[in-house]
Amino acid sequence: MSDHLTRQEDTIFGRILRGEIPADRVHEDDLCIAFRDVQPQAPVHLLVIPRDPLPSLAACNSSHAALLGHLLLVAARVAADAGLEGWRTVINTGAVAGQTVFHLHVHVIGGRPLQWPPG
Repeated sequence: MSDHLTRQEDTIFGRILRGEIPADRVHEDDLCIAFRDVQPQAPVHLLVIPRDPLPSLAACNSSHAALLGHLLLVAARVAADAGLEGWRTVINTGAVAGQTVFHLHVHVIGGRPLQWPPG
């Protein structure tokens, strides 16, 4: 295993996936988990993360197409399960875009009016 993958699995999300850190999980399947963000930016703020330790969307290629589609479908499912009629999905890619955990994750944010542009 490369040093990069080892570091990737040592993120807080890797630790959540391994059960070392508790998370309020709202969905779990063989490809991903979804849980409530511990620093919510809205009344509903969920994160959908793949079980595979992908550092960001930029690290994905065509072999990840099914996984990426699955993550978005799960995002829609957990948003509906949370009772959201409208929500925002966000994938920050790279530190300059606000990515702080280098394990691909989809933010599902809602429960209040969301402004545009976002930031």
